[in-house]
Amino acid sequence: MKNQKKAYIFALLAVLLWSSIASAFSLALDELDVIQLLLGASLVSIICLFIILLFQKKLSFFKKLKRKDYIHSALLGFLNPFLYYLILLNAYSMLPTQEAMALNYIWPISIVILSVPLLKQKISIRGFIAIFISFTGVFTIATRGEWFFFSFTNITGDLLAFASSIIWALFWIVNVKDKRDEVQKLFLNFIFAFIYIIIVASVFSEIKIPHFKGILAVSYIGLFEMGITFVFWLKALRYSESTDKVSQLIFLSPFLSLVFINIIVKEPILNSTLLGLFLIVAGILIQQNSFKLKGR
Repeated sequence: MKNQKKAYIFALLAVLLWSSIASAFSLALDELDVIQLLLGASLVSIICLFIILLFQKKLSFFKKLKRKDYIHSALLGFLNPFLYYLILLNAYSMLPTQEAMALNYIWPISIVILSVPLLKQKISIRGFIAIFISFTGVFTIATRGEWFFFSFTNITGDLLAFASSIIWALFWIVNVKDKRDEVQKLFLNFIFAFIYIIIVASVFSEIKIPHFKGILAVSYIGLFEMGITFVFWLKALRYSESTDKVSQLIFLSPFLSLVFINIIVKEPILNSTLLGLFLIVAGILIQQNSFKLKGR
């Protein structure tokens, strides 16, 4: 019981921090362009994960790595954090914060869809209903509830937000087959991603030290979106008597995000966003009871 309490504490802390990230993205993009933000946040994450591995006495894992491990990490690092955040942050730069956050949250449904061709899974009738409900939520958010006389607020931004969920789902499917230590994998992913980002920054942006507000922004995102919060979540899963007891708490995140967006970003929350988000989450909950991924 004592360990279960620890699990809830770590899980709630992770959910609370992740819920603040949409607002952090919005504020950070006022100070930096997408590439500069991703470059700075990735560097902070690398430092954070290095310190965690040092504290855990796991840095010796480099001696055991094989060529295939580096190749796999190079692929995973390209998918996430490089490509995933590059697409997601561009979506945030184009859309209202609440819209980008809510549309990105379709990733569990994207995992189900991609698992059919990639993992040879099957979707039940209940699963198809779940997908339909979630995509109704997506359509509601993207059209602001104008189902019959609709026009998308920003079709490019909407497509980018949706694409980010596809990239995350693809990353999850590839990553779940890799049985290496999660923190070690994440550290290597960020090292490779940082190399990709430096190349992109040298061509499409510039490499520079940001102003004080920019430093605060990249530090917060690097620590609490990409770094230590993930470790909190792993600890919650490790302490919990079963993953179900803490995994359901993740559904608090999008609704807490709306609270932060309203308070911090000063963005009025639309009824269509709330309705769409309820539909997305309802579809995900239905899907979880009808579809199980192998290896999870």
